[in-house]
Amino acid sequence: MKKYTIFSIAVFFIVSTIQFSCTRDPYEDVYSNERSIDNVTLGGDLMQVGPAVVDREKGTATVKVLMQQGTDLSNVVAKVLPSYRATISPGPDQPVNFAGNNNKFTYTVTAESGSTRDWTVELVPFTETLLGTYDIQGLIVFGGTGPEYGGGAVMPLTDKPWVWPETGGPAAEMDNQLTFEYTGTTALGETYGKVTNSAGADGLYANFLFIGDPQTDVNPFYRTIPKGEATWTRNYEKNTVTFTFSDGRTAVGTFEEAGTEDLNNGLSKTITDNAFSFTLKGTDDWDKIYSDYDKFVKNPRKFWIDIKRR
Repeated sequence: MKKYTIFSIAVFFIVSTIQFSCTRDPYEDVYSNERSIDNVTLGGDLMQVGPAVVDREKGTATVKVLMQQGTDLSNVVAKVLPSYRATISPGPDQPVNFAGNNNKFTYTVTAESGSTRDWTVELVPFTETLLGTYDIQGLIVFGGTGPEYGGGAVMPLTDKPWVWPETGGPAAEMDNQLTFEYTGTTALGETYGKVTNSAGADGLYANFLFIGDPQTDVNPFYRTIPKGEATWTRNYEKNTVTFTFSDGRTAVGTFEEAGTEDLNNGLSKTITDNAFSFTLKGTDDWDKIYSDYDKFVKNPRKFWIDIKRR
């Protein structure tokens, strides 16, 4: 009886194994129909700024390129990445001519299923809008604990001269000039260069020392653009400008265009020309609510350096 049982079990496993091995793969004849472009990266000497913008609906991919005088687009090596299991023609590393059709070239992507789709890749001339010389127009802070209870305010630092040093307070920055120069583009498509913060006729930079009670050094909040020469890096994907100090410290801000920002609770900030804005990390202090100390020292929330291009 035992031998018969063992034999039956063995036969069962053998038959099951044969049936399993003969079962047809349900995905055997299923092929991917994906025929898209996922990414474009330029090679050679071309300076790509930021990642490619792919529009699947329109079948286009645009790439910003730093165009200098004499830039040759007739022999561009573009690493065009097709979707999973798809192929592309011309091949990913084959040089192509973008100069003949308004900086555009048509690629054909073939899906695993054999279906095809034409894609237009366009090289868009890029100009770094940050470059030039600017006059500082104002240093504005939004700060305060409990804005919903009237504890917040938007005001120039120079509106309260008595809380700063008589010489070298924020007013010393009002005749400064900022000059941005271009150096190059990183492998990640970030532009970078030199920034010069020139002291004006008074030869002074602001010392952000709050001399109220208690006296507090708030330069870590407001010295966001270094004195003298420093470097800047602009990330277009994140919309940030990073200033790097000589000691390695960095301050990350945003280059803003003209407009008005709603700060809620009836507060807003209007930019007339341009500004650098920086998000600050203050802390609530309900014991100091409504005070200058609270707005400037304890809980500054956002800081703008208003500038105007020369």
